[in-house]
Amino acid sequence: MSAIAQRDENNVPDHLLVLVHCIWASPSVWLYVEAEMKRRVGTRFLIYASSSNTSTKTFGGIDGAGKRLAEEVRQVVQKSKSLKKISFLAHSLGGLFARHAVAVLYSQANDDAVSKSGDSHILRGRIAGLEPINFITLATPHLGVRGRKQLPFLLGVPILEKLAAPIAPFFIGRTGTQLFLTDGKADKPPLLLRMASDCEDLKFLSALGAFPCRIVYANVSYDYMVGWRTSSIRRETELFKVHLLIRNGKTFTLRWGYWI
Repeated sequence: MSAIAQRDENNVPDHLLVLVHCIWASPSVWLYVEAEMKRRVGTRFLIYASSSNTSTKTFGGIDGAGKRLAEEVRQVVQKSKSLKKISFLAHSLGGLFARHAVAVLYSQANDDAVSKSGDSHILRGRIAGLEPINFITLATPHLGVRGRKQLPFLLGVPILEKLAAPIAPFFIGRTGTQLFLTDGKADKPPLLLRMASDCEDLKFLSALGAFPCRIVYANVSYDYMVGWRTSSIRRETELFKVHLLIRNGKTFTLRWGYWI
């Protein structure tokens, strides 16, 4: 292979990184991140900011948004034949959209595919026909927003938290009922509960398990929309104790006695 051909091959992206924005937003929220990542990771990554769930489309339900995102990813993969790997970076509600989307895109591995390719990674399954690598969420309400201090701007006031569930659909539609886990029926659990396991139609856990690297980032404090417990997927008793300390006019956060 000539040096020119080798250089051209190195400039062809083989790893798709899908950026998924939060509620009532657009791909423009990723402009700075996208530019910085392109500068840092080079041309081997195709960094794509999703645009299928902009603005009020995020109000139509997590499942609907997940299906639209899945179809959008399929189209990107079809247009870029050089792609071999896929990763997701999602912010806030976008993390739930991405979790639903990867379940739609997930295809289970079979023994024949592994034996023909000789690639043991196929055992994990495929996402949109690509090898899954990273699944990362930033302040995503994985457990919904129902419960004490899961919507921090309500300040943990019981009456406000009780009223929020029936009021939410008037502001954020079907997505609100799903976030508060009030969308369940006698024969069908709430969507977020179903997304915590493999269902007959969609393998939510298997799809996540296909990614060897799965990371959740949660804000310890100063996040007024998503509670620490739901974004870090922890029980109340598993949370670190957080203390604020003011010294010389500056506020510091202490966690178990250590500065962070």
